[in-house]
Amino acid sequence: MTITAAADGSALGNPGPAGWAWYVDDDNWAAGGWKHATNNQGELMAVLDLLLATAHLDDDLHILCDSQYVINCITKWMPGWKKKGWRKGDGKPVMNVELLKRIDEAVVGRRYRFEWVKGHVGHVLNEAADSRARAVAEAFQRGTTVPEGPGLTTAGSASGVSAAPRRDVVSDAREPVSTPSLFSFDEEPDDEPTRSVTVVLTEAQHERLVDRARRASVTPAEYLRGRI
Repeated sequence: MTITAAADGSALGNPGPAGWAWYVDDDNWAAGGWKHATNNQGELMAVLDLLLATAHLDDDLHILCDSQYVINCITKWMPGWKKKGWRKGDGKPVMNVELLKRIDEAVVGRRYRFEWVKGHVGHVLNEAADSRARAVAEAFQRGTTVPEGPGLTTAGSASGVSAAPRRDVVSDAREPVSTPSLFSFDEEPDDEPTRSVTVVLTEAQHERLVDRARRASVTPAEYLRGRI
């Protein structure tokens, strides 16, 4: 059987109050977050917790993710980083390395695949995960109770099996948090050519970009990249 779940993260201010969530259906979802973290940390933690929550099952895992950063980290870049001692080609440390190391351990022996989905376009599972992640970030911002969800109770209607008790998850951001500049997209592959792009916007266009990025809980640069 295959468990299909969406995983998403949200950060108000990026960095700022942050949340993560994964969602299978209304009976099977989980969320958490931190008082201060980045959107990418939330995206990675959502995937990690999903892997941990399903570790006792023999089902295939189909992960829907709107973050190309997360997908590339796990499916393309991690092997090279590991060979270099978790450093990039320029010798600098890999960002979010503790989360990535835990994911690297969690995927051993697992059957999984990622599918990129465009965020904020009405995809049912993605929207469900996104709204829960943002609700956590807003709860940290307000100082109210964090909606953690039931966890994995039945592994979804497709599997219909009992789940193991939820594991404790990271409750504080252990990674140094930094705010990327407008066109610094975190982990660019060091062994691939890159190009610089200059975007000229009118004042009105810039205001719309900033507003849409804010509503999506990402930086303007991340919002633009997600539309490419």
